[in-house]
Amino acid sequence: MSETSLDPAPCLIPLPARALVAVSGEEAAHFLHSVLTANIEKLPAGEATLAALLTPQGKIIADMLVANASDDEKLYFLDVNRGFAEDVARRLAVYRLRAKVEIAVLDASVAVYAVLGGALAASERFYAFADPRSRALGQRLYGPAASVEAETADLRRQDEAFFAAQRITHGIPECGPDYLPLASYPHEANMDQLGGVDFKKGCYVGQEIVSRMEHRATARTRTLLARFNNGFGVDSGAEVRAGEQLLGSLGVSAGACALAQVRVDRWLEALEKNTEITGGGVPVLLEKPGYARF
Repeated sequence: MSETSLDPAPCLIPLPARALVAVSGEEAAHFLHSVLTANIEKLPAGEATLAALLTPQGKIIADMLVANASDDEKLYFLDVNRGFAEDVARRLAVYRLRAKVEIAVLDASVAVYAVLGGALAASERFYAFADPRSRALGQRLYGPAASVEAETADLRRQDEAFFAAQRITHGIPECGPDYLPLASYPHEANMDQLGGVDFKKGCYVGQEIVSRMEHRATARTRTLLARFNNGFGVDSGAEVRAGEQLLGSLGVSAGACALAQVRVDRWLEALEKNTEITGGGVPVLLEKPGYARF
């Protein structure tokens, strides 16, 4: 798929379903580097990366965007699903031990926005970071809602559903809408394809399992784009089947599209045999996202 926007005109989108966990202190970079899947120690100030916090068994607790907002002092924002923010902060606190870091869930007065179709420079009133997952997802803005709204008054507004459609049609999964926490490995959420896992850095929580999957090429389940023939999709969690054989399940629908975690080997076998594939009983076309290398 191309990386063009669904709507190229610049627009501002509030994302109330997202929250920020702030991690600060002189050892913040090393601490996050030791527990998350991405390479945080090499993340430049002003940039962001996809990452995840895993269980020791390698399952995703929460995925997130990690933004390096450091200047004279170390500061990182973890942009996570709001429903996971408190749990992420609590789990990070368990790993903190004697590390010189502070961990805090920021309240809703510090808002998360996306800007599509244009680019804004950070100001003294908010932070701006390019979304690392895809150019089609534009920028993330973090700051007081009143400040962001005032400085972006010339931009059109869209809602969170518009951003979800942009994300889904470009094959970018998120924990919560597209797959459940504690149920998927990073490979199954295509995090290895989207720069969310560093396979050369040192240990982090769950690293042994994830590295083994990478080096032994044992990831059989992947996230694919699903296009429904009925034109409007089905309920989240519906089964994807090839005839009677279970392939996987669907995330939330955005129009006639959704993301599906499926067994790739069974999908390819169904294509070879010309077996009809359905999602929630509706005929569906599965395809790899444009960025996929698997």
